[in-house]
Amino acid sequence: MDLNSPLFDRIRIAPKARPAVSTVSARCDHPGCTEPGEFRAPKGWRREGEYFCFCLDHVRAYNASYNYFNGMAPEAVALYQRDASVGHRPTWKMNGSGQSDDPSRFIDPLGLFGRRSRPAAAEPQKPRYGVAAMKALDQLGLDETADSGAIRSRYKDMVKRFHPDANGGDRSLEDKLREIIRAYNYLKSVKLA
Repeated sequence: MDLNSPLFDRIRIAPKARPAVSTVSARCDHPGCTEPGEFRAPKGWRREGEYFCFCLDHVRAYNASYNYFNGMAPEAVALYQRDASVGHRPTWKMNGSGQSDDPSRFIDPLGLFGRRSRPAAAEPQKPRYGVAAMKALDQLGLDETADSGAIRSRYKDMVKRFHPDANGGDRSLEDKLREIIRAYNYLKSVKLA
């Protein structure tokens, strides 16, 4: 927002009307005092927004002896102090039902709030491969849990076993060797090997 915009030059807001402040000060509310009451002091519990007017000496004495809880029952003081810990705002129980304070009955499906409610250690997720990748792994005699090191070592072993030079020039296993090479190249292309 640009505060230097010409649009802001056209906005005019009337000032809020302020209550007239009395220039004549009241007399001190302390009995027998004739000084002007320039200083306000709260009247107390259940009289919020109401004030006494005292002179400086009497407001100091009043503040030294002021007790907001004067006249309150001990139970009311305890209730006020308990509510003050949450800013006098309502609170709700964590389990949502408001029926039990027992933390073992608290339902925490995501396991965010404690060890009790967390599910048992879940086994690590297995990677999901497509049909072609599963066929290529099957060609090498591996399952979906094989990592890239296992795929490479299995490929080397099978090439050594099925290569015609390792079989005395026998070309009967040459088709099997081609399938193994094709499967390994596919796994390499999908970044599994």
